[in-house]
Amino acid sequence: MTVYLDNAATTPLDPEVLETMLPYMSAVCGSPSSIHGHGRIAKVAVEKVRKQVATLLNASPAEIFFTSGGTEGNNMALFGSVLALGLGHVITSPIEHQAVLQPLARMAQTGHTQVHWVQLDRQGGLHYDHLEHLLKTYPGALVSLMHANNEIGNYNDIRRIGTLCQSYGAIFHTDAVQTMGHCALDLQDLPVHLAVGSAHKFHGPKGVGLIYIRGGVQVAPLIHGGAQERNMRGGTENVPGIVGLGKALEIAHRDMTKDGQYIQSLKDCMIQRLQACIPGVTFNGTSADTEASLPTILSVSLPPSDSHDMLVFNLDIQKISASVGSACASGSQVGSHVLEALGADQQRGTVRFSFSKYNTVEEIDYVVAQLSALGKFPG
Repeated sequence: MTVYLDNAATTPLDPEVLETMLPYMSAVCGSPSSIHGHGRIAKVAVEKVRKQVATLLNASPAEIFFTSGGTEGNNMALFGSVLALGLGHVITSPIEHQAVLQPLARMAQTGHTQVHWVQLDRQGGLHYDHLEHLLKTYPGALVSLMHANNEIGNYNDIRRIGTLCQSYGAIFHTDAVQTMGHCALDLQDLPVHLAVGSAHKFHGPKGVGLIYIRGGVQVAPLIHGGAQERNMRGGTENVPGIVGLGKALEIAHRDMTKDGQYIQSLKDCMIQRLQACIPGVTFNGTSADTEASLPTILSVSLPPSDSHDMLVFNLDIQKISASVGSACASGSQVGSHVLEALGADQQRGTVRFSFSKYNTVEEIDYVVAQLSALGKFPG
């Protein structure tokens, strides 16, 4: 059996999405910037998807800009708003994705802004009173806080955050990469100024994403060299990718309730099986709390064992794909900054399992059996 449980890193491409993309990978060859017939066909396709995405997210088409994915979108939101608005202070948390933390570190090093950290509890929950204290101290700041964490699945209350930001004149950016396509986002209703998504997190193609920029908010372009995306992103549009993003988001919204319930049932099943088979197993953050975390992510904390250093490698030998944390940190010599911020016990092993509509209960049973055998946990 081969099992893929690393969907928080990237999801398999939905066959419906591939079918929709294929004509734009072969027959439709024009650039959307060209004024001839071939170019107009491509342009119409891009603008049709822009309108489709805007409808699904309850935004204006003029507020949707296509990018290469979540990393570019977050960089654009952060660099673009700090540079365009001259924001001297940014408020964030130590468990954001590196696509947020590294740009902020760069801007702090170059003196463009100062970064202030919201305090967290031991499960990674925000101290909202401390957030308000920072907003009072630095009114008009940029606030960058993700909708849900990519390693431990914790939700942040973005309505509450956005309402606080409104009270103190702050700009609110949220990395919604893990939630877009999994949660219904009403961007006109939510008090959010900037939101980022990525197609390959909801069974779309890799290499394409989007950024929502609320009307009236100024953001400087990140990529220069052309007038594409209404002068906000130079470079020829990824037409097949954009078409795939639109179809994937359409399917995600169409099947959101059904798929969400099914994925949650898989996660609940794994929690129950792990607790039955591995004495002392716990879960990082609120990932085992149905109401407080994404159904797609379970961060497992295992009792001390000599096998932890090779845990993900040994799972791979058993044809199980999982991860320790963010795929963007794979290959580095640095441990998870999220678990470090939570003060996780370094003697315990951690593995992140992340689920999709294509997983099965039989796969969960297989993974738990293999994990239990590999660990040789005392019990």
